[in-house]
Amino acid sequence: MNRRTASWLAWSLGALSGAMFVGSVALWVLARSTHVPSSWGANLTVAGLLGEVLFLAFPLVGALIASKHPHNPIGWIMLADGLLWMLRDMFTYYSVYGVAKPGSVPFPVGLAGVNHWLWVPAGGLLGTYLLLLFPDGKLPSRRWRSLAWLSGAVIVLLSIGVILTPEPLENLGEIRNPFGLGAVPWLTTAGYVVRPLLPLCILASALSLVMRYRRSGGEEREQIKWIAFAASVVGLLYMIALVSSFIVPSEIWFAAGLPLWLDFLEYAALLSFTTVPIAMGFAVLRHRLYDINILINRTLVYGSLTAALVTLYFGGIVVLQRLFVLLTGQQSTLAVVASTLLIAALFNPLRRRIQSFIDRRFYRAKYDARKTLEVFSSKLRDETDLEALSGDLVGVVRETMQPAHVSLWLRPDTKPQRRQLG
Repeated sequence: MNRRTASWLAWSLGALSGAMFVGSVALWVLARSTHVPSSWGANLTVAGLLGEVLFLAFPLVGALIASKHPHNPIGWIMLADGLLWMLRDMFTYYSVYGVAKPGSVPFPVGLAGVNHWLWVPAGGLLGTYLLLLFPDGKLPSRRWRSLAWLSGAVIVLLSIGVILTPEPLENLGEIRNPFGLGAVPWLTTAGYVVRPLLPLCILASALSLVMRYRRSGGEEREQIKWIAFAASVVGLLYMIALVSSFIVPSEIWFAAGLPLWLDFLEYAALLSFTTVPIAMGFAVLRHRLYDINILINRTLVYGSLTAALVTLYFGGIVVLQRLFVLLTGQQSTLAVVASTLLIAALFNPLRRRIQSFIDRRFYRAKYDARKTLEVFSSKLRDETDLEALSGDLVGVVRETMQPAHVSLWLRPDTKPQRRQLG
């Protein structure tokens, strides 16, 4: 396949994903307009629709990668995975609407049965092959071929098992899978054997990326840093949202006058998932590849700063509200005002301290180079001996840049010759 044909095919599949998304939005609106029993567990909230928007990033970034690098399977895998997720969401809203409003659309239960197993290839492609083949589309070594074949076999066998299992359909209450075979003992036993293998294959694929990072260097290491950074951002935000929901009671959010903050954290954690396909795009296309080090530094600084300020803010509100209740018998908005003023006063000093700590701990070479340059700048103001200054300059270059060889050339001081007139 030549590059022009690959580009046309990639963007056609990306456009198809976009069309599926538009159709899913229309079906989501129709499903919300009907009376859907809460016992069905159908997620017809804005957050559910937002999750679909996030998965749209996979086919779009995949189309961009496949059009630029058609021989790299990463782009095509992202396209296939995005198409599967778009199809799954569209079938979900279609079946919920069709069952909740009988006779409105044809074959809602049949499409729900098809949709019942699509999560297996969608999750399998995302969790195994994208990690196993990232970033150049090749296995880390021949030893990983067995994992690639095992992952494919597990995805196929688990898909067949889910299709044939007569269990209730997702989001449709007690309606059972129309393609189920009934009570088949060996099918249940096989399901118990195969299902745990998929998360094990995902874990092994993630381990292959770690091993690839340890053995790589230069450009490939920077590419892997992008995906590691995206995964850490997703994990951190999900952990913050989860911990906040358990530690901070809802009455504290309302006492702070910010009842939507917990929802904001949940939406932020959900939105962070888009960093995974975007990071893959930057890494594979090598666009602004080495900016990842700056991103990691800023994330460490401002992530730690945000966590510290949020802790101080809500901790101050809790303590001050308790004091107001003890003194006056009721809560007061002064606690919110005082906590806000406190974090405003601590923002810059705390940011400088965190930046200095992170530079010393994680970017020691950069920190030492900056200190060396500061010392040299002070000497430069006071030094008058050219020979001593030249030696100091060579030493600074050697300590900060660490070159293999350092030489210093000085231009000779040539004075203009006077010409006698007359």
